Amino acid sequence: MADIPESAITERFLAGSGPGGQNVNKVATACQLRVNVYALGLPPDAYRRLKQLAGSKWTADGELLILARRFRTQEANRADARQRLSDLIDAALVRPERRIKTKPSKAAKARRVDGKKARSAIKAGRGRVRSVD
Repeated sequence: MADIPESAITERFLAGSGPGGQNVNKVATACQLRVNVYALGLPPDAYRRLKQLAGSKWTADGELLILARRFRTQEANRADARQRLSDLIDAALVRPERRIKTKPSKAAKARRVDGKKARSAIKAGRGRVRSVD
């Protein structure tokens, strides 16, 4: 789990849609989390991956905006938003494995060509039958 400094996070509670019935209209339970990603001190490659993973949650000011309104209580939505933020940062910190290029062997190439020739012969035999006069 990523260690996120509290100074980088801003929280707001809004009246949100979702479960809660008429209570939804009265109580601000949805949690909006704004995170200044520059204050997180991420390495440049993790920063790029985070920007790509965040997609539309990324603002023009370089902030990450997470809206949690799945639960009926402020605390549950707050915990959900922080967990989602932590998961996003953890995913960005994972460096993808380098792909190692491979080449097919000569035997594999020959098998492929032989298969193509056999298929070609089958299809060539499907033509219209010509009468010999």
